Amino acid sequence: MTRDASVVDERRSPAGDTPRGLDVAAFGAVGLSVAATVLIGLLGPSAMVPRLPGPSWHPPYSLEAHPGAHLVIAMGAFAIVLGGLGLAAALRSRWKPDPRWLLAAGCAVAGLLAFLPPSGSADHLNYAAYGRLVTLGQDPYAITPATLPGDPVTGAVEEWGGVTSVYGPVATAVQALASLVGGDSVRLTVFAMAVVNAAAFAGTALLLHRFARGNADLQRRAALLWTVNPLMIYHLAAGMHVDTLAIACMVAALTVRGAASGLLLGVGIGVKLNAGLVALGPAWELRRSPGRLAVVAGTATATVVAVYAVAGPHVLDQVSAASKKVSLATPWQLVKAGLQSLFGPGAYSAWIQVGSLLLMACLAWLVLRVLRPQGASGTLGTSPADTAPAVAAAMVVAWLFAAPYALPWYDGLAFALLAMASWPALEAFMVARVVVLSLGYLPAREALRPDDLLWTKTLLRETVVPWTLLALTAALAWWAARAGRRARRRPASAAPRP
Repeated sequence: MTRDASVVDERRSPAGDTPRGLDVAAFGAVGLSVAATVLIGLLGPSAMVPRLPGPSWHPPYSLEAHPGAHLVIAMGAFAIVLGGLGLAAALRSRWKPDPRWLLAAGCAVAGLLAFLPPSGSADHLNYAAYGRLVTLGQDPYAITPATLPGDPVTGAVEEWGGVTSVYGPVATAVQALASLVGGDSVRLTVFAMAVVNAAAFAGTALLLHRFARGNADLQRRAALLWTVNPLMIYHLAAGMHVDTLAIACMVAALTVRGAASGLLLGVGIGVKLNAGLVALGPAWELRRSPGRLAVVAGTATATVVAVYAVAGPHVLDQVSAASKKVSLATPWQLVKAGLQSLFGPGAYSAWIQVGSLLLMACLAWLVLRVLRPQGASGTLGTSPADTAPAVAAAMVVAWLFAAPYALPWYDGLAFALLAMASWPALEAFMVARVVVLSLGYLPAREALRPDDLLWTKTLLRETVVPWTLLALTAALAWWAARAGRRARRRPASAAPRP
């Protein structure tokens, strides 16, 4: 019997087509988590959903039910925990639903969420303000939204009104176009950005589906890691973070070749600078083809230089300032507290920057050692081949675990890359990480947290989450070291078929 025939028979077997009780529970948990995320937005302004000034007939729409803070924060925790458990179980499920149905369901949810107000944070109000500044002839990299407090759009910013833009010129261009559409209406401006965000989310889903064409199992796994991933829907489809656009560019760059790949890499870096880590994947894959590497690298470099040059001399000011910050939920917050007690305020910055780079290099080296190159027969072991998506995934995962400043929606880039690389062990670490980090940011809107839930910041975000992530980082290093040793001892030619 040929290999193709055996695959067909396996897919038609009852074990694959008939869900067991655990399979139903896993996919049911995923569905309930997504439903909770949709409901948070549908209920309207709350501690999780910022109010959007503007005519009520402008999209996005909601029930304007004004639910209590305790209720929506509990719904957010429910969506995160249930989504993480359901996703982890679904990734190991024996049930084989048609990946096209998963693709359609995820894209439909992303489209629906575009018509609901964004939830989870107030970042989209900043996006609208930066776009507004551009349309008013101001430089968002030099002027803060607080400079124009009387403006109907810049005046709506909640927590970051005194901060200039940290986003790349391509993101700012999208924000400016949305501002041209929305005018004085925050609602319409946010909706215009939400449409772009939904298109980027669905476009990434389609690219991942096409990338795995010919292999329904890989398409199904890609759909679970991105398209119907309840944690990515929570942060990127419902949260409407600019990371979605950067991810779409980077995934697209890994699906094409030559100058087109370089151009898309450059555009992605033009959205968020740290997305440039993905470029290390194609660079590694093309290391033995200097001519092709020169085309990709040259095009990417020229694109980055062009878009950042157009943005003016202050485009990197806030990026430089942000590189010295430490977010409350990372393990580096524990290091920061210790260094401050020894050297005083501000003395920790250089130490942490150097330490994070060393940790990233160490983690990247350990994880990259796990990669197994293709053998002469083209077969793979239990680890992915050293292709561009796999190398890029290793670098991004190392960065996320080592970064002093990290927020849960940053993890979306790793999930998209893992959807291309199919790396179950790293997937498990990333699911655990994003669940823990997400719980530390409930809600991300500091001013709307009830006083009796202050412990979610002082205890959960500042203590429990950093220590848990520290343990998870140690576990990642331990696993990578052991798996790397096993991979080096096993000949690639002896690897079994996946």
